Amino acid sequence: MSDRMISHADVTRLLGPIDDHKVAAILAMGAGIADLERAAAYLALESDVMGALEKPLSGRAGLIYDLVCRDESEADGDR
Repeated sequence: MSDRMISHADVTRLLGPIDDHKVAAILAMGAGIADLERAAAYLALESDVMGALEKPLSGRAGLIYDLVCRDESEADGDR
């Protein structure tokens, strides 16, 4: 099964409305749809990240997650 490359529409569909610079950074990572879906699941707390398996998020999915979380925490600090 091929992990197709993602588009701007994929990013906003799975992560919601985010700034274009964030989308561009995610697209520049060369992530595939599976990476984006995995990161979106962690962001939505739909993964077993804190459960018995404690699966760490790594690779491009981890980079996407970190980018989105870092930007959200920086925005929270600006309030």
